[in-house]
Amino acid sequence: MRIAINTRFLLPNKMEGFGRITFEVCRRMVRDHPEDDFIFLFDRKIDPRFVFGPNVTPVILYPQSRHPFLWYLWFEWAIPRALKKYQVDVFFSPDGYLSLRTRVKTLLMCHDLAFIHFPEQIPFLVRTYYAYFTPLFLRRADRLITLSEFSRQEIAGHYNLDLSRFDLTRAASHGYFKPISDQERGRVQERFSNGCAYFLYVGAIHPRKNVHRLIRAFDQFKEATGSTMKLLLVGRFLFKKGEVMKCYNDSKFKEDIYFLGYLDTALFDVTAAAYAVTYVSVFEGFGMPLVEAMDCHVPVITSNVSSMPEVAGNAGLLVDPFSIESISKAMIRIVEDEGLYRQLKNHCELRKQMFNWDEVASEIYESLVKTARNP
Repeated sequence: MRIAINTRFLLPNKMEGFGRITFEVCRRMVRDHPEDDFIFLFDRKIDPRFVFGPNVTPVILYPQSRHPFLWYLWFEWAIPRALKKYQVDVFFSPDGYLSLRTRVKTLLMCHDLAFIHFPEQIPFLVRTYYAYFTPLFLRRADRLITLSEFSRQEIAGHYNLDLSRFDLTRAASHGYFKPISDQERGRVQERFSNGCAYFLYVGAIHPRKNVHRLIRAFDQFKEATGSTMKLLLVGRFLFKKGEVMKCYNDSKFKEDIYFLGYLDTALFDVTAAAYAVTYVSVFEGFGMPLVEAMDCHVPVITSNVSSMPEVAGNAGLLVDPFSIESISKAMIRIVEDEGLYRQLKNHCELRKQMFNWDEVASEIYESLVKTARNP
């Protein structure tokens, strides 16, 4: 087969979410299927590290697609020309967008409907683009694939789509997420948390991620326990950061809250050295930090809504993300109940086996084969 893949999120030192999925899946499919030709479609200068084998043809298409108007030009004009030029059999787009102007068989990975649930948290032009094009993309795709059963059911139900058109896979973490020794943990804590144990949040910092309530819950935890525990927040600030900063500035314990920004390779150790990962988003299509924590045998506190219970399973405590008290009680419980903590760590070690990139890549490849054969 000649397989074209939207690889515009393969960006050096910026691989979050879509980019990580694209990277892990593409390099395995290229390795495992030397009989196939892969056309990687970039929207800027190509980093040679992303050309995973001799059966990859990297192509730069313009314009750079980082704005709704440019998304339209890239997907509706540049992509169709490239698919025709390279006589592609099937097109895979892992970021939820596709081209409406091509007849090439298309597999679309669709992630969630956050833009419908939280429209006020998305810039106007982006929200308008999603609202108009998402239903068109979903109906145009020959097959669809999601990362959680929650997303599969919600997307199919909202747009009245046949569930038989959907395949299901999962995501996994980078192979460098793994447990570390007590000595290494101490070294990481000296560097990042003043030598103290810490709760960890990883992700973008904006309202849907619920960081403002997490900060307030941390305040309640500190007041109730007198613990020396810190709260580390890893991720870039996005729009509407005011509520987060207000909660931080109002906190009695803000000297124990550290904003670390984006971390690259240091994230592996920072995750592994955490006491627990606190990921209490109000909505997720998957929730990658939960899997990263489990791979490090680090228990999680996460939300009892959307896909997060499905991902965390018995490796974490579930909370009501809209209740500061619910979050703080879980933080208190996971610190004070040593038996529970050990049990959660053991569950992490078992549950992490469910999230494997080799299996994900194999499932996506099978879905591509079905898509290409779709009459």
